[in-house]
Amino acid sequence: MRHGAHALSWPELWADLHNPNVLWQILVIAGSIGIAFGLTHAVGKLWKPQSKPSSRPGPVLASFGPVAWPLLALAIIALVRPVLAKWQHVNLFKLALPLLGAFALIRLVFYALRRIFLRNGQSGNVLFLFERAFATIVWLGFAVYITGMWPNLLAYLDDTVIPVGRHEISLLLMLQAGLAIGATLIMALWSGAVLEERLMRMDSVHSSIRTVLARSARATLIVLAILVSLSLAGIDLTVLSVFGGALGVGIGLGLQKIVSSYISGFVILLERSLAVGDMVNVGNSYGQVTQINTRYTVVRSLDGIESVVPNEMLVSGLVQNYSLSDRRLRIATQVTVGYDTDVEQLIPALVDVVARIPRVCAEPPPHGLLLKFGADGLELEFGFWIQDPENGRGNLLSTVNRTIWKELQLRGVNVAYPQREVRVSHAALSERLSPGKKLAEQQTA
Repeated sequence: MRHGAHALSWPELWADLHNPNVLWQILVIAGSIGIAFGLTHAVGKLWKPQSKPSSRPGPVLASFGPVAWPLLALAIIALVRPVLAKWQHVNLFKLALPLLGAFALIRLVFYALRRIFLRNGQSGNVLFLFERAFATIVWLGFAVYITGMWPNLLAYLDDTVIPVGRHEISLLLMLQAGLAIGATLIMALWSGAVLEERLMRMDSVHSSIRTVLARSARATLIVLAILVSLSLAGIDLTVLSVFGGALGVGIGLGLQKIVSSYISGFVILLERSLAVGDMVNVGNSYGQVTQINTRYTVVRSLDGIESVVPNEMLVSGLVQNYSLSDRRLRIATQVTVGYDTDVEQLIPALVDVVARIPRVCAEPPPHGLLLKFGADGLELEFGFWIQDPENGRGNLLSTVNRTIWKELQLRGVNVAYPQREVRVSHAALSERLSPGKKLAEQQTA
């Protein structure tokens, strides 16, 4: 096995460790790490995030410190090494460089993944397992490299081929293609997450437009990343034309609903007919829009049930949006009072007590109506407006009804209830009772 000029030689390293001059190597490596850590710590203070902590990391520059200092230390050691090599051995550098490189690679991938994916819930557990597996693979690769087995491993992977049709592909090429695709996808997703974070801070732009721009940019970056990675892997992109045709046929036959929902998602965001926070009624689902995703929208009802509504239903079906142009919502309650009630005094009094209830809008003011002369009494309706339908209607309606009931009791007003008058004809009653009388007389006789 032939070692390169920069390969690690364990006998030479062992000899350097017994040489007092090895202190210079240790001091330079430790000093480089200290300088890198100090610089990144000082720069990180300048961009320290002021916002509240969340499941995603803070701004890019403020959270890049754990990745920046090993990269900076790696760069400093790589620059100092040829200078120090003019006066003494640098075998310890040959161990420090791959060690810092592996450490920096793990930190960099962890940083990118944590900015792309949330770190809570089930996705957080999957992310944690992937990070542990990736770190294990990197450290195994580092161990193979420093033991001098790296060239042999590459040669073995290159010699092992897998037949694919009329061609043969080596394991090394497949591994390189996988790494290229994975690296470019991670970079694309990370760039999309950073761009989305910046777009969402633009308060001057409507939230729907920001969402469309962020998702369009992410999709474009992913497509470009796939094309670039395939080119780096040596795959002819003209083959994708056949694949694209087959995919188009598959979409046309079996994925109509899914594709329709995806397109409908962009239509909803561009038209701004729905926004997060709107109160809507879709079919049997009434509640607040909490998420507008590319394929579906989440509607959370006031009792905590979340309904996943395909975007196609929101475009092709009837949707009642209580917050499209005005968040105010009218609520009404009815009560029936007796015909002996002075409604000219009662209606203004009840309107006044309803207006004093919290959450009831002062403008437009509450109002009372005499709906009709019912069979049981005078039917009255009291309507009022609220500005926060997301806080519930049933609880407020209960408060209004209780307030009206107390006022009616204070005024001595009787609430009418169904009454029926039954009249019995004496002649008909006598005819019905006559057979019984005759039977009693016969028994007596």
